Amino acid sequence: MPTQGSGSDARKYDASSIKVLKGLEGVRKRPAMYIGDTGKRGLHHIVEEVVDNSVDEHLAGFCGEIKVTIHKDNSVTVEDDGRGIPVDMHPDMKKPALEIVMTTLHAGGKFDADSYKISGGLHGVGVSVTNALSEWAEAEVMREGKAYYQKYARGIPMGPMEQKGATDRTGTRITFKPDPEMFSELVFDYDMLAVRLEELSFLNAGLKIALSDERNGGRNDVFHHEGGIKSYVKELNKTRNPIHPEPIYLSDKKEKHELEVAMQYTDGYIKTVYSFVNGINTIEGGTHEEGWRTAVTRVFNRYLGEKESLQLKGDDVREGLTAVISLRLQDPQFEGQTKTKLGNTDVKGSVASAVYEKLSAFMEENPQVRSTIMTKVLEAAKAREAARKAKELVRRKSAFSTGSLPGKLADCQVRDPDKAELFIVEGDSAGGSSKQGRDRRFQAILPLRGKILNTEKARLDKIYENNEISAMMTAIGTGIGDECDPAKSRYGKVMIMADSDVDGNHIVTLILTFFYRYMRPMIDSGKIYVANAPLYRIKHRGKVTYVFNDNEKEKFVEAAGGEKGLLIQRFKGLGEMNPDQLWDTTLNPATRILKKITIEDAMLADEVFSTLMGAEVEPRKDFIVKYSGKVKNLDV
Repeated sequence: MPTQGSGSDARKYDASSIKVLKGLEGVRKRPAMYIGDTGKRGLHHIVEEVVDNSVDEHLAGFCGEIKVTIHKDNSVTVEDDGRGIPVDMHPDMKKPALEIVMTTLHAGGKFDADSYKISGGLHGVGVSVTNALSEWAEAEVMREGKAYYQKYARGIPMGPMEQKGATDRTGTRITFKPDPEMFSELVFDYDMLAVRLEELSFLNAGLKIALSDERNGGRNDVFHHEGGIKSYVKELNKTRNPIHPEPIYLSDKKEKHELEVAMQYTDGYIKTVYSFVNGINTIEGGTHEEGWRTAVTRVFNRYLGEKESLQLKGDDVREGLTAVISLRLQDPQFEGQTKTKLGNTDVKGSVASAVYEKLSAFMEENPQVRSTIMTKVLEAAKAREAARKAKELVRRKSAFSTGSLPGKLADCQVRDPDKAELFIVEGDSAGGSSKQGRDRRFQAILPLRGKILNTEKARLDKIYENNEISAMMTAIGTGIGDECDPAKSRYGKVMIMADSDVDGNHIVTLILTFFYRYMRPMIDSGKIYVANAPLYRIKHRGKVTYVFNDNEKEKFVEAAGGEKGLLIQRFKGLGEMNPDQLWDTTLNPATRILKKITIEDAMLADEVFSTLMGAEVEPRKDFIVKYSGKVKNLDV
């Protein structure tokens, strides 16, 4: 074995092996470390980093409006009316502050508590990372009666900062074009940006954010919500039926934190809780959300009354609740690179104390609302007890049966979850074909009878009592609700397989509703799929082609010069397909088409599920009218 000091060894490791990346080279070398990925999500993240700087100016009290413009060449401009990035010479680095902010990691006013007491991008990498990952960028600053300008190419200044005349405005304008060398996706999604910008406008009461798109005929929106997170909760509940007219609003301001909570109960059973720290969506929660949960449960137990023998639990007081928690904190400690969970240990106690005090005061001052909510949570507690009994009954049935798995499940032979697949199939006949066509070594089949219960409109006790849902829960093995643990799944892939018609799509939607509401971690961990089954079999000149919808069929027929000479078979359902056809088109890993279920925007997904599957008819009608023009060749 060659020694480390061997001069002829190409693998030698000495001082010459240590590479020092200067300026923003590290960002370009490992962009995913800073923005998560270099696909669609990362592309939009670099816009958010610039916008966050402007939001910080708003939090500091100096910015009232932010304008975001997508240009025809897919460059973006973010402009605010704040103080403007400083332009004077830095005493140590001997460069204008603007150039330092644009080209240096961990540089900015956010590290100075006197400049920004609270800010979102506390790692100080925001606008410099956007600059580094842009083909070119321009910074324009208006402050103290003068305008300044500097241009950059892939994070490197193209020349010194220049003064560009006089102005009576203040603020910063950053324009940048994402670098094709860095990103696999270069086209901005207007709707994706709109959702995030409206979210920021809700979280920052009074802040006006304008979004404009110069592409494809133009489009624009202005997001402005004086009601802040109270308006946010109302928006989230627009497809639901609240049981008290106005959201409960709580606020608390201390030296090191500012807390806002808005919450409103509905007559449904789904809890919807979104938490934020300094405008960052903490999708995994954290100590601030834990403190809020603890306090809410304590408050309602306080008003339970001596006659009630039961003790309220967290799920009882959160059933049907929509809540937004927004915490602004001086020194947040986020767990993980993506800042999705708050870890400050002292925050739990301080938030719990503040929420308990403020919510108790509200309950005392609003006895009618208190009575309405208490009736709701007591019903939830009694339903939980019924669900517990139903759950125990399911477990006892499993324990005394010949096997713990559902009788209709045709399980696979492999026991390694990473290699095992479960197909949830609509109907017994389709289940029969699937069982014959599958590879029994690693593919399991669970046939369901008809349409399952709509879990958007059902309590947990009814869900446990439903035979088809109970079979899915038992087969997968992860538990549901707060108990759901993807690591316990018996299958690495769970695939929903239904007919390619309206009824089949409805069944897929019902099953996805259950997974989204009660087994969400399975979606988040990438284990849920929809199998794409064909609708037509077309034989042309001895060759068989499978197509998956009417549009594909029409294109095939047109390309073939008409239907003459074509043998077209339309499958009425999966049960009509021969086992070998099902294997070739839908089961075979080498040829099948799977749709992986992911959640790009949890709030939008929540709204769609509650609109389409909830009890309120009008929002669903409005949704159908709005999008009916986009549906072609609907099989009805």
